[in-house]
Amino acid sequence: MIATVKRVRRTGGASRAKSAAAQRREAFFARKIDYVPCRQFLGANAEALASTPPAEAAVPLTQSGVDVPAGRELTPYLASLYQTRLLAKEEEQYYFRRLNWLKFTAATRRGQLDPKRATERQMTAVEALLAEADDVRSILITSNLRLVVSIAKKFADLHLSFDELVAEGNVALLRAVEKFNFALGNRFSTYATYAIQRHFFRISHRNRQLRNRFVVDDAALKDRPESSEPSPYCSAEQIGMLKDLFAGFLADLEPRERQIVVARFGFDGQAPRTFRELGSSMGVCKERIRQIQSRAMEKLRGMAAEAHLDRTVGDWL
Repeated sequence: MIATVKRVRRTGGASRAKSAAAQRREAFFARKIDYVPCRQFLGANAEALASTPPAEAAVPLTQSGVDVPAGRELTPYLASLYQTRLLAKEEEQYYFRRLNWLKFTAATRRGQLDPKRATERQMTAVEALLAEADDVRSILITSNLRLVVSIAKKFADLHLSFDELVAEGNVALLRAVEKFNFALGNRFSTYATYAIQRHFFRISHRNRQLRNRFVVDDAALKDRPESSEPSPYCSAEQIGMLKDLFAGFLADLEPRERQIVVARFGFDGQAPRTFRELGSSMGVCKERIRQIQSRAMEKLRGMAAEAHLDRTVGDWL
């Protein structure tokens, strides 16, 4: 009788242990692993490329002796942001490559495991890659929190408080870090600025709809003339956003590409120059100018597509 009880206890303990292992496997394989694909990850030197930081890539990102902008008293959180240094372009590229390579490797290794037989050791190895990816993501987010604050200052009003916008902007920043395609070679700040501003526009539009919905019976509004049809054109605020966004696109071009695009389309306030005129002033043939412009325009189209610019302008009109 005693032997039977002991045997039942051992069986029950093994069953519970097996159940716990099965539950961990289920959670492990259900976890979503998203990353931005990159052809570099398939090369023989992918691991070395994703594991070799530039000389200036150093953590922690904190720095001392930085002057906090004057003008108003800052909360401890906002003041702390100015103690975090910004990333150089090479650092930024390294951290985004590292982040997505870690998640790519984790997804690849997990895909090679049997969902019913994966061992604790195998799952722990994959989870270690994802934990390091979380650390790298934190570096990218922390180094760009100041960008959120600078954009939130432009959108704060009576209906959208500054603190609420900062919180919403941080959410948009986190999503932007996950979606940014580092392989295009653009600066993250250009992409993130667009993403955060668009998120703010959505919040502003939603709040306007709510206000209009709840004030239609207000007596103070009854004497107002009926509003005219909405204008099919962008507002001054939206035009300003587009100018800032396009300026960021131009800044990401090579100097000669930027010079040609600005001159060809008269963005410098002068009359647009021809291929022949630019060729003469730059000491090359007009065909070479045309080739450089084509390359620059292809880059600009890629930046606009990545920023979903057509969809945004379509939402405005």
